[in-house]
Amino acid sequence: MAATDWLPSSVRAAAIERRLNPGQTLFYSGSKSTGFYEVVTGTVRLIRVDRSGREAVLQVASAGDTLAEASLFSPTYHCDAVATTEATVRKYPKAALLAELQRDPKIARSFAAMLAHQVMTLRTRLERRNIHSARDRVRHFLTVNVNVDGRTVVLSGTLKQLAADLGLTHEALYRTLARMEAEREITRTGTTIKINRMT
Repeated sequence: MAATDWLPSSVRAAAIERRLNPGQTLFYSGSKSTGFYEVVTGTVRLIRVDRSGREAVLQVASAGDTLAEASLFSPTYHCDAVATTEATVRKYPKAALLAELQRDPKIARSFAAMLAHQVMTLRTRLERRNIHSARDRVRHFLTVNVNVDGRTVVLSGTLKQLAADLGLTHEALYRTLARMEAEREITRTGTTIKINRMT
């Protein structure tokens, strides 16, 4: 189920699509919040910049992900949103969605369920980031995302996106996957990873 399947038709009808070029800013920290977004294509980063100019990445959102949900309950956005690639985003207007949340308890519950799922996902990512070994991080990812067959994982994005999610450089991820494949721990075919043995 997509992250926005719960949205009522009235909010969907009010949605506004926008195309972004790589490096283009969707919104700035401190600007007035007007809605939350779904990434239709491409990748968008949520970042904060400290006084020294260093960036802290809060989220990397790819196709199907939502971002800036907290802005529904704040007058301003709390970070910058910048397109990493060419991207298309869909904005769901704040006023329309808040009206539906107030009007229909079922919509409010669905929204709360979506946020709860995001909290669970973030906790899993935080747990993974605390694992020091790159190989063990990959194993953790495979264990959490394995299909019902208990053996295959289908990647939803690119290896670069996976590396960012794991908190690894893409070079480190490539090396780790190559070693795991050479030692027959996994087999890779396109976007599918088959786990040959559990360690």
